[in-house]
Amino acid sequence: MSLCAECFTRATTRDTTSTCSRSQAGGACDCGDSNVMRESGFCRRHQIKSSSNIPCVPKDLLMMSEFVLPRFIFCLIQYLREGYNEPAADVPSEKDLSKVLQLLEPQISFLEDLTKMGGAMRSVLTQVLTNQQNYKDLTSGLGENTCAKKSHEKYLIALKSSGLTYPEDKLVYGIQEPSAGTSTLAVQGFAGATGTLGQLDSSDEEDQDGSQGLGKRKRVKLSSSTKDQSIMDVLKHKSFLEELLFWTIKYEFPQKMVTFLLNMLPDQEYKVAFTKTFVQHYAFIMKTLKKSHESDTMSNRIVHISVQLFSNEELARQVTEECQLLDIMVTVLLYMMESCLIKSELQDEENSLHVVVNCGEALLKNNTYWPLVSDFINILSHQSVAKKFLEDHGLLVTWMNFVSFFQGMNLNKRELNEHVEFESQTYYAAFAAELEACAQPMWGLLSHCKVRETQEYTRNVVRYCLEALQDWFDAINFVDEPAPNQVTFHLPLHRYYAMFLSKAVKCQELDLDSVLPDQEMLMKLMIHPLQIQASLAEIHSNMWVRNGLQIKGQAMTYVQSHFCNSMIDPDIYLLQVCASRLDPDYFISSVFERFKVVDLLTMASQHQNTVLDAEHERSMLEGALTFLVILLSLRLHLGMSDDEILRAEMVAQLCMNDRTHSSLLDLIPENPNPKSGIIPGSYSFESVLSAVADFKAPVFEPGGSMQQGMYTPKAEVWDQEFDPVMVILRTVYRRDVQSAMDRYTAFLKQNGKFPGNPWPPYKKRTPLHPSYKGLMRLLHCKTLHIVLFTLLYKILMDHQNLSEHVLCMVLYLIELGLENSADEESDEEASVCGPERCHDSWFPGSNLVANMRHFINYVRVRVPETAPEVKRDSPASTSSDSLGSLQSSRRPKVLQRENSGTAQVFSLVAERRKKFQEIINRSSNEANQVVRPKTSSKWSAPGSAPQLTTAILEIKESILSLLIKLHHKLSGKQNSYYPPWLDDIEILIQPEIPKYSHGDGITAVERILLKAALQSRMNKRIIEEICRKVTPPVPPRKVTAAEKKTLDKEERRQKARERQQKLLAEFASRQKSFMETAMDVDSPENDIPMEITTAEPQVSEAVYDCVICGQSGPSSEDRPTGLVVLLQASSVLGQCRDNTEPKKLPITEEEQIYPWDTCAAVHDVRLSLLQRYFKDSSCLLAVSIGWEGGVYVQTCGHTLHIDCHKSYMESLRNDQVLQGFSVDKGEFTCPLCRQFANSVLPCYPGSNMENNLWHRPSNKSLQDLIKEVEELQGRPGAFPVSISSETNLSKEMESVMKDIKNTTQKKYRDYSKTPGSPDNDFLFMYSVARTNLELELIHRGGNLCSGGASTAGKRSCLNQLFHVLALHMRLYSIDSEFNPWRKLTQLEEMNSQLGNEEQQPEVPILYHDVTSLLLIQILMMPQPLRKDHFTCIVKVLFALLYTQALAALSVKCNEEDRSAWKHTGALKKNTCDAEKSYKVLLSFVISELSKGKLYHEEGAQECAMVSPIAWSSESMEKYLQDFCLPFLRITSLLQHHLFGEDLPSCQEEEEFSVLSSCLGLLPTFYQTEHPFISASCLDWPVPAFDIIAQWCSEINSFTERHAEQGKALLIQESRWKLPHLLQLPENYNTIFQYYHRKTCSVCTKVPKDPAVCLVCGTFVCLKGLCCKQQSYCECVLHSQNCGAGTGIFLLVNASVIIIIRGHRFCLWGSVYLDAHGEEDRDLRRGKPLYICKERYKVLEQQWISHTFDHINKRWGPHYNGL
Repeated sequence: MSLCAECFTRATTRDTTSTCSRSQAGGACDCGDSNVMRESGFCRRHQIKSSSNIPCVPKDLLMMSEFVLPRFIFCLIQYLREGYNEPAADVPSEKDLSKVLQLLEPQISFLEDLTKMGGAMRSVLTQVLTNQQNYKDLTSGLGENTCAKKSHEKYLIALKSSGLTYPEDKLVYGIQEPSAGTSTLAVQGFAGATGTLGQLDSSDEEDQDGSQGLGKRKRVKLSSSTKDQSIMDVLKHKSFLEELLFWTIKYEFPQKMVTFLLNMLPDQEYKVAFTKTFVQHYAFIMKTLKKSHESDTMSNRIVHISVQLFSNEELARQVTEECQLLDIMVTVLLYMMESCLIKSELQDEENSLHVVVNCGEALLKNNTYWPLVSDFINILSHQSVAKKFLEDHGLLVTWMNFVSFFQGMNLNKRELNEHVEFESQTYYAAFAAELEACAQPMWGLLSHCKVRETQEYTRNVVRYCLEALQDWFDAINFVDEPAPNQVTFHLPLHRYYAMFLSKAVKCQELDLDSVLPDQEMLMKLMIHPLQIQASLAEIHSNMWVRNGLQIKGQAMTYVQSHFCNSMIDPDIYLLQVCASRLDPDYFISSVFERFKVVDLLTMASQHQNTVLDAEHERSMLEGALTFLVILLSLRLHLGMSDDEILRAEMVAQLCMNDRTHSSLLDLIPENPNPKSGIIPGSYSFESVLSAVADFKAPVFEPGGSMQQGMYTPKAEVWDQEFDPVMVILRTVYRRDVQSAMDRYTAFLKQNGKFPGNPWPPYKKRTPLHPSYKGLMRLLHCKTLHIVLFTLLYKILMDHQNLSEHVLCMVLYLIELGLENSADEESDEEASVCGPERCHDSWFPGSNLVANMRHFINYVRVRVPETAPEVKRDSPASTSSDSLGSLQSSRRPKVLQRENSGTAQVFSLVAERRKKFQEIINRSSNEANQVVRPKTSSKWSAPGSAPQLTTAILEIKESILSLLIKLHHKLSGKQNSYYPPWLDDIEILIQPEIPKYSHGDGITAVERILLKAALQSRMNKRIIEEICRKVTPPVPPRKVTAAEKKTLDKEERRQKARERQQKLLAEFASRQKSFMETAMDVDSPENDIPMEITTAEPQVSEAVYDCVICGQSGPSSEDRPTGLVVLLQASSVLGQCRDNTEPKKLPITEEEQIYPWDTCAAVHDVRLSLLQRYFKDSSCLLAVSIGWEGGVYVQTCGHTLHIDCHKSYMESLRNDQVLQGFSVDKGEFTCPLCRQFANSVLPCYPGSNMENNLWHRPSNKSLQDLIKEVEELQGRPGAFPVSISSETNLSKEMESVMKDIKNTTQKKYRDYSKTPGSPDNDFLFMYSVARTNLELELIHRGGNLCSGGASTAGKRSCLNQLFHVLALHMRLYSIDSEFNPWRKLTQLEEMNSQLGNEEQQPEVPILYHDVTSLLLIQILMMPQPLRKDHFTCIVKVLFALLYTQALAALSVKCNEEDRSAWKHTGALKKNTCDAEKSYKVLLSFVISELSKGKLYHEEGAQECAMVSPIAWSSESMEKYLQDFCLPFLRITSLLQHHLFGEDLPSCQEEEEFSVLSSCLGLLPTFYQTEHPFISASCLDWPVPAFDIIAQWCSEINSFTERHAEQGKALLIQESRWKLPHLLQLPENYNTIFQYYHRKTCSVCTKVPKDPAVCLVCGTFVCLKGLCCKQQSYCECVLHSQNCGAGTGIFLLVNASVIIIIRGHRFCLWGSVYLDAHGEEDRDLRRGKPLYICKERYKVLEQQWISHTFDHINKRWGPHYNGL
């Protein structure tokens, strides 16, 4: 079902979990069609139409259109005829066609518009298009018009090639003439004519050998079943619609035409007529599709039409009955595939008569057949149509012939000598073809065979399937041996047969034997699926390594989730059926022969295997045993219900790894046909999932990788349901099996269930369906028992090439046998009495329970002459109980002759041959008799037989005794096994054998012995006897050696373990100490002792470790050390607003975001206002910049020598490995921690002694300190390192300053009116310090209440940064006359202001930004700074700040309040602490400012500024504190970094008092005062009232002229809240619906890839060339303007966030997740998405903390193209 976006959003009812995937290739909207969807789901527009009664349209209104339209359409057809030219041999004519279509676009668009006019117009169009008379009149009445005649001739030429008869085509021989069933030339008549027709084949058919004639003969036979011969015929058109569709096909389905034809579909009459026309042209569509160069586009458009027609069951049924739709489809598919057949090389290469599709052909490689197969699957989903197909024997025969084209395709031949030169990738095409063309139609048919009444259909399919298989076996000359070193993974006929058998037994209650063939056919049927299983083991054993990687790809695809239930599952099921009906000895020996391990199964310690290298023996043996375990354990088709299957599949997938919901849906095989089996997301899926798994919510890992929501198995699933057999079956990668076992082991250890290394657990199976009971006979056949006995013996004797895995599988098979043993206690007792009967074989019977206790004394083996067994004396063997030799088939007869004196020798292959021969003779099939000798001879390679000699081994063991000895061996102790029932007889009476058992080999052996004792009294007795004797195994020497070896091994292991523990502990302690030193940057600030208690402080320099050369030492002027830093421009500060609520992302046209209230905008306005009225150089000292594009410096804390760094950069430059950074731009990663960096900040050489001096408190008065500060500022060369002496250190400081400047764009540094002014540089430098302090404050949460060290701990570089900035600031001396320090600390004579009238005045001191003044004063001082000087500067500036606060407060309140305060304060002016009372000071400020015009003109504007609240003394105090707090915070941080003092933590309300006392503003005796008064921190350098009067007079002189601006400049907004990204809506659909259709404001087009900036909400075109400016695409440009090089964009069509950082970008991930905690990148799955607040918080945190570069790893260059 498809809907347009409008109908989807307008739908009245919609399930919230509905999935909405966006079609990339268009389609038609189904809204309003009740055949496709329920009426309740129609959108509002279509509902109204369906419910109201529509009045008829008056006839005369439509008369004109009825008259004009036929001529208009005929005119269009004339153009189409005229424009078409039959393409020349090699020249494609696409260009000509597209030209014609461009010319006709207006006409077709006109027709399209007519269809949108509603039902009345559509019915007129339908009449015109389907009226045969109109067509006849207009097309026949061409008259003498030469132009029309010419176009008619072109039309006839085009028609010629429309049938399947045109000589140009390959499919010549299928000519079938005129329609309506009167066939003048039946296909059968052509059977003899192949020779002549062969010559008519087109030139482009490859010239193949004589097999071509054979292929043709076969094909004619195939095509002969078609009933309606007209489908091969040249087309005949009777209406405009037919010819219009014909040209639509000819012109390869132009989009406009398709849209017009689809828009007409609501008209029912048209729909039927069009469907019939479409079917009529079906063969022609196939021909055009095959030739098309744009088959992908054409395929999509064909399917858009056909899905509308064939999804409607009623219509499909009607067309099937009236137009033979099924016949047409099957025949067309058959013809399509016949064009690319080649001879099959499977089995008998020379004489094979079988043809298969060539997977290298474009038809298969490009999936060109897909639209036709898709239509076929679609119509088979309708029950009425499928039943017609299943009832029609002719169709079934044809279809089986079609399927047989894929049987044995893409044959692989094992390369034995050299590696294959060219790795063919045809296997993709082969697997896709089998799945789509064979398996999916099969699933469609199976979905209609679910009830007993449909038995007949199954019988039909099975019958024709077996016939096709018999034909196939004949065609490839197959007898009983498959050709060696060949494998094909494609056996669709076998799989059809298997799946219909399974359905017959499971759903239709059919008797299995009634649909099974004879024994010989079963033997043939099992060979090829078995060959695939053996080949899988060979591929995993690296035996096919010379065939390249593609063979592994095939093995993986065969078991992969989308293919497994159409490939490996039917194959194993078919083998299970064969095993249940064939002789078990024959089957078991076939398995070991196919896996090539027969030679390995000998008692001798040495053997020779002529078909397998020694290195592959072990993995092949493991493969054979694993296959047997799967074969005997798997119950997918043998009795499990659908829910049980689903649960088992889910458990297997979850045990391998935790899975997301979507990957689980993808990994669980479901029937490919949507109308059958488990529908993903259905109730059963969800209920099973919640039963077996726990949901782990998406988390964010410390490394920055984002986890999705995962499902993990519940504890009880591990405890009771983990099934290694299912896991092995379903793993694509072998490592997944190991992963499942590791997780299982971890679970057992964690829960204390089993401490050691557990073996795969044994799980009791669900009971078998009665039809398959015979399968268990495999476990009770002598051949298997001999194999198990031999393997147990070999493992016990430590023979080579045996692994723990082999033992595990052997024990698993024994346990399975005991679980499924028939109760034959009576026979068993009897068989003991007659041991004489079993002279000729190893074991007396076929029951495992009895055979387990049977002792085997001597075995005669054939061994190479070098084997150790040869040297031994053979005991007399005439009375030997049994003899055996599990030798291969090479010399069975010789052996038998040699041993005829004693007893018969057992040979697997001989046994198998004998059985096959018996069956052959029984069916007396002469043909096979003739071929017999040839196939057998393959195995006896002459001359290659090794020199073998006979040796007799003394064994004297039974399976039980071997198991008990194995227990001793595994536990490493003698006499370790003690029968548990001797202590507790209850065990035998009420055995508690769990269905599920954990443990290792020892527990497995104990379990088996207990089960054996339970099932037979004899076994119990024998186990007890063996345990009493406990003789060392034979031969004694060997076993004692083995035991010793085991004990030694154990001891060695123990010692190794202890050694390892010791090493690990040592390594851990080293690592710890290394981390402590490496992460410790011993910059001066870190070495400051908290209290100076030492009487004589040691003079010691700060020591740094270089992470490149590893040397430690101080930073010197000649060889400076530097901190690894990352410099980046940042606009985060500029995004602060005065509102705590973040702005919302606009999702309607009304919601827009204006940036006027951001911190950056407010500071910009303030600076430009100052620059309008005051001297430029003075303005640049009155503010800070860097709110936008400020430079932020961060470090990882590691140091290196600057010369080491240079050589490191050089080595990076020469490194050819593609890095994620640009070395030319100075970027690198820290050599130690790999953190991204781009510069090195030199560490200033200094001793810790100075640090101590900084702290010494001095008793100087404030006045003395003020003088000292002024003197120090005026001293130009006071900096310890003079710039004149060019040292390495000063060079580096200069270069790092250059780096800092280059980090940000010029527009963010240049604010002066005169470009290049030194004031600009001065402003930039102290603003860098301001930016870093402000950002640190934000990282701490906007206040200093938490206290403690820097958030980055020791990783702060502000100290070093200050040294670099101070060095450069000292180069610019401020004219002492204009130094703000003097204005702050001295009273000036009034006359000095005169004489400056003509110039612009300086900025009044009350308009200065106090924090900027602080940084200027401190950076102008010689470094390192003394603590008392710092405190002095802070005190002076605090007085100014407080005055500013009072002035701002006075402006904020109204006239009445002002006058009231003026008087109350004036009264207290002469009291002792008047200078420390804010009321007195406020009244003085008001009275001073009243002298000017600041408070005048209180009109309407004034009211806006005045706050309506009534001011109380508390609110005034709070206002003053809030005004001063930002300054105190920055100052405290600065003090912390310069002097290393820790910040005290406090409550929010105490912050002011704590910080002011920390800064030394607050004398100690004030600290206890309550309530706290901010004015008590004041310490005036000169009499307060004088200096305030001086400052206010500057304001008054300005407000004389500009009262409004004067007022605006006084009110500074200093209370900025933390920056935030935009707030996003809960549901992603809200964003998608608004933005994916929104037009770009720059280019006014709807962008192909729309994106939204999450910082400011700007809508941009990603990669859009339309908005490119100077080679920068819009996103990159916006990231520079909005974030100074950092951009965070949400890609609307992908729901993903992309980060741009400078010249690099990375995909960050998505903050929108579905209900299961998963991303839906590119909206492929179409699930509803909801905001994940945690992820969004992490994104915001990374933005604020500037850590995108460190946390996200996958960066790439964007080349300005985003």
